[in-house]
Amino acid sequence: VQLQASGGGLVQAGGSLRLSCVASGSIFSYSGLYWYRQAPGSERELVATLNSGGDTIYADFVRGRFTISRDMAMNTVYLQMNSLKPDDTATYYCKAEKWISYQIQTYWGQGTQVTVSS
Repeated sequence: VQLQASGGGLVQAGGSLRLSCVASGSIFSYSGLYWYRQAPGSERELVATLNSGGDTIYADFVRGRFTISRDMAMNTVYLQMNSLKPDDTATYYCKAEKWISYQIQTYWGQGTQVTVSS
């Protein structure tokens, strides 16, 4: 399983970006799809979760501004980021989890850089 993240870039504060994460296979069987981020000198933190039932959970610092979604046909999970702030500057990673033989397998994308200028 491979995850390919893209869509990062440089944007002014208040702007928007949409990140994409394409899976090498169907995302239908994944139990959870996630976006994380990691700023320089900081730990990686969970930004948004999308479970297999379609429920979403957001970190407090992005709730109301970011939206996680998926396109089953395209095997893609998205992170729509609006009203971006300089504090959102980080490398963003997608993650997928799948149950295989009663064990959770975790897969990470390679990360895409988001830089928000003030």
